[in-house]
Amino acid sequence: MRTAGWRRPGLAGLLTAGVPLLLALLGPLLAGEPGPRSASFTLGGGHWLGTDFVGRDVGRQILLGGQSVVLVALAATALAYAVAVPLGLAAALTHRTWLEELLMRPLDVLLAVPSLLLILLVAAVFSPGAAGLALLVALVNIPDAARIVRAAASEAAARPAVEALRMQGETWWRTAIGYVGRSALRTFAADAGVRLTGVLYLVATAAFLGVGVEPDAADWAVMVDRNRTGLFVQPWAVVVPALLIVALSMGGNLVVDAVLGGERRRPVAAAPDACHAPDASDVPDALAVPDVPDVADMPDLSDPSDVADVKEERR
Repeated sequence: MRTAGWRRPGLAGLLTAGVPLLLALLGPLLAGEPGPRSASFTLGGGHWLGTDFVGRDVGRQILLGGQSVVLVALAATALAYAVAVPLGLAAALTHRTWLEELLMRPLDVLLAVPSLLLILLVAAVFSPGAAGLALLVALVNIPDAARIVRAAASEAAARPAVEALRMQGETWWRTAIGYVGRSALRTFAADAGVRLTGVLYLVATAAFLGVGVEPDAADWAVMVDRNRTGLFVQPWAVVVPALLIVALSMGGNLVVDAVLGGERRRPVAAAPDACHAPDASDVPDALAVPDVPDVADMPDLSDPSDVADVKEERR
């Protein structure tokens, strides 16, 4: 029953995130050829989700529009961790202060610049495509991720086991990834779920502002932007792509929470009963109380003859 309890949120998260993921991966294969355009923001006429602002079929645009958002967000998250994990582990494991400062201080400078502002500034210089947008979003997420990795790994890096591994001649990668990284894996997983939501927000916002995509591209974020003028006339062109982006964020967090919750609820070995009093046989001989002679058997030292007898016995 306990296992089923923690699996329910995980299954709900898989189902919630599975829909946008399947649409992103298989949608282009199912979209088919574009049909003739109709009037803008209309329902019916063979279009099961109506038409968009230029008369295109909304259903087909949704099948085509998930790949750019989902794949760019997943790629940006993976790239950010591919750089942040080695940097954070190196800063946590090093004994050289200058090296730690050299690794972390440039990231602090980058962290001071707002993420969306940095993306817009770079986009003003050159027009990035989908790959360029993924690199930009990964770049602005590296400082946060590296600081979290360093903070989570510092506690494990200070344990005597790490020093023992060094004395045994273990490689840096085996110590960092095999021991320190595994010790902080729960923190990394929790941050990855939250970070994916932030990356989706950045990717969707950048696409909403026209960064990395064409103004009329088949993209869920672009659909929300371009079709918002007809929200009250034909709401499906805005509601459906927005719900798919929300479902991907919520589903990813539910899956991560379920996995972390399942690890936390693993049964542990039963501890001994603290209220159980040990028997006399359980007490070691060294802790046993020596026998105390009875007061009645002790000699009366007030009598001089008894004192003489005691002295004689001691001799």
